[in-house]
Amino acid sequence: MSEGTNAYDAGHVQALEGWEAVRKRPGMYIGSTGERGLRQMVFEVADRAVNEVLAGRADCVDVTLMADGGVCVADDGPGVRVDQAERADGPGLETLLTRMQFKAGSGDRREVTLGFCGVGPYVVNALSSRLTADVQREGVRWVQEYARGVAVTPLTEAGPTTGSGTTITFWPDADIFTASEFSFEALAERFRELAFLNRGLEISLTDRRRPPEPPSVRFRFPGGARDFVAFLDGQAATPGDLDIIGFEHEDAQMAGTVEVALRWRDTGEERVQSFANSRPTGGGTHERGFRDGVAAAVNTYARKRRLLAVTDPDLDADRIGAGLTAVVSVKLDDPEFHGAIRDVLGHAVVRARVEHAVREHLGGWLEDRPEQAAAIIDRIVHGALGH
Repeated sequence: MSEGTNAYDAGHVQALEGWEAVRKRPGMYIGSTGERGLRQMVFEVADRAVNEVLAGRADCVDVTLMADGGVCVADDGPGVRVDQAERADGPGLETLLTRMQFKAGSGDRREVTLGFCGVGPYVVNALSSRLTADVQREGVRWVQEYARGVAVTPLTEAGPTTGSGTTITFWPDADIFTASEFSFEALAERFRELAFLNRGLEISLTDRRRPPEPPSVRFRFPGGARDFVAFLDGQAATPGDLDIIGFEHEDAQMAGTVEVALRWRDTGEERVQSFANSRPTGGGTHERGFRDGVAAAVNTYARKRRLLAVTDPDLDADRIGAGLTAVVSVKLDDPEFHGAIRDVLGHAVVRARVEHAVREHLGGWLEDRPEQAAAIIDRIVHGALGH
């Protein structure tokens, strides 16, 4: 190659900032310009509303897929502040919609991050042909409209109100997205999951794209992980299945909580779903600790009750896991995720503490229910539950 064709200097560098950078490389912020990216747009807006409920400032979140392709996310909290100042309770409305808000790894186990990397409504604003914000706060209603990340109206006082809350409605930009249809089923699955993992959360999803009877679901599960296991078993559950075993435990040594629910069924493969700070995980120290704890509790009980011969080896993980449905959820003040998509939990101490909690609670449950405990061991040893 000639010197002229190989020349490269600072003049070739293109520096993009603000909404222009987001629109140039949308996949960096929402992962995709297809249906998955559309879904992430909903999650980035719903993130703040969900955390309002979990913090006790709101009662519920309502998400609506509108007939014209827009999405409306509303909560009944106190309403986003309308001043510009940064305060401890979060940014004001215009800051929320015009500045990046990185909140992944916030250090608060009570908060959840729904979006791709917790960048907030700003990215949604930049990738929407239109976005409107409607805030009811302290007796006054405020409205503002944006187009492709830029305000087209000032923040305007629209009159008095007796309610409170924040409603953000957005229309994804067709110039950016290759897909135009939101998956009702995929959104419902994630919102249902969040409600299982956070007992105080109530969230609804309504689809107005196909009248006259729009499908609508509302999720709230006071039973937490126990309800999650019952849902996962669903139609596969039979009268011969054992009780759901569940507990929640606070552990200062890992600066967090662990919630576990599990049940052995008559038949089927092992189904273990794990979560860290309400994020689905593909494994990690919490899941390994769970498996260690189950194996320790089952083998200790079986040997104490002489359900295993002295010469028999310990029951291994494959045999113990047959027919097992379980949910393992940890919430940590300072989670450490590994992997490109942050789906594997680190922290060596978490494995040890989860193992200890599962061993203690499951071991106690087995001691208190000898008939069901004997059925579990019989199922593991012989491959069929005793009835």
